[in-house]
Amino acid sequence: MIDEVTSDLKAEMDNTIVSLQHDLSRIRTGRANPELITGIVVDYYGSPTQLNKLATVSAPEPRMLLVQPFDQGVVGDIEKAIRNSDLGFSPMSDGKIVRVPIPELTEERRRDLVKQVRKQGENHRISARNHRRDANDLLKELLADKEIGEDDARKAQDDVQKLTDATIARIDEVVRLKEEEVMAV
Repeated sequence: MIDEVTSDLKAEMDNTIVSLQHDLSRIRTGRANPELITGIVVDYYGSPTQLNKLATVSAPEPRMLLVQPFDQGVVGDIEKAIRNSDLGFSPMSDGKIVRVPIPELTEERRRDLVKQVRKQGENHRISARNHRRDANDLLKELLADKEIGEDDARKAQDDVQKLTDATIARIDEVVRLKEEEVMAV
């Protein structure tokens, strides 16, 4: 029983880290990263569709993204969706592909991005704490139902806390690395 609770908690904590890394990959640094625009929603013949479903996005140069649509008729819609996103990009198309130059970040914009990174980190720390609370509630239920003893419950709660502390330390490290990446000129 206890092993099941801790293994489920470990999986949830690992998913929290993966989710944080995914969310942070969408935050712009100074480099071209296809993840920056793959989530943009394009109006595809009246149906909202994510860009990665309509085109291949690549980064052939450090400051350029290249969008190659599967259907040439949607090039204008892709260009419009990228321009209207809140990312501040100015895409250019030649009728077949869309080029998205990645401009240099200003110091003020870098600081705003660091705030976003920290906010994402805090959201994921809260998620880790919520997972800890859920695991402790399960352990209390097992104790109340007399399925485990008090000593086992106390030891399991200590293990849950250690796992939570390790996860929060990993979150802090991921956030610190992303902050350094954003602030690097």
